[in-house]
Amino acid sequence: MDYIESPHAPKPVGPYAQAVRTGDWLFCSGQVPLDPETNKRVEGGIEAQTRRVLHNLQAVISAAGATLGQVAKATVYLTDLADFPEFNRVYQEFMGSHRPARATVQVAGLPIGAKVEIEAVVYLGKD
Repeated sequence: MDYIESPHAPKPVGPYAQAVRTGDWLFCSGQVPLDPETNKRVEGGIEAQTRRVLHNLQAVISAAGATLGQVAKATVYLTDLADFPEFNRVYQEFMGSHRPARATVQVAGLPIGAKVEIEAVVYLGKD
């Protein structure tokens, strides 16, 4: 098992890794809208926060030598499901025609007052 860390994503704020690679699989911890340069939450609504989260996730996945196109499963946490349509538009921009399995749930709260958090499982093998 290998720990993956990207300098282009926020450092973990607790005892966990940005991602763990085991065999052909990469398990990415949830990313929140922290700017890795300032370590502060990005300003703005769900669109700005979703963009930052996906940039952070992309950085972690890239550090493992993979792309968002290899995401097999994503879990999305939103503090308000009313934000789902705006979230989905930004998510589709990043994913393009790739359609990983996904679950989206509304939660009571997220770290740093975030509106969105995304975790992912990435397949690193070759099909």
